[in-house]
Amino acid sequence: MNKYTKPTLQKLEQIFKELDYSVRYEKGTFNSGYCIVENHKVVVVNKFFDTDGRVSILMDILEQLVSDDNRLTDKSRVFYKGLVKKELSNP
Repeated sequence: MNKYTKPTLQKLEQIFKELDYSVRYEKGTFNSGYCIVENHKVVVVNKFFDTDGRVSILMDILEQLVSDDNRLTDKSRVFYKGLVKKELSNP
């Protein structure tokens, strides 16, 4: 059973936009993660991941990137904190 929905994924993608990162879904045999290419902030996720996999990897990356959630809009901050709390209570 899927744990996450496409709207959850879309909200996470919006958070990355607020942090000036672009999210790309690419095929290949690589580990998902983030990198900076010529001063461009890019997150690359394997396009063959399902919605749960995409949300999980984006959450892992956000935990590393969001040291100051004041850069997020109020709506995104509330969503992000709620998602982190949900993750911590349901590992």
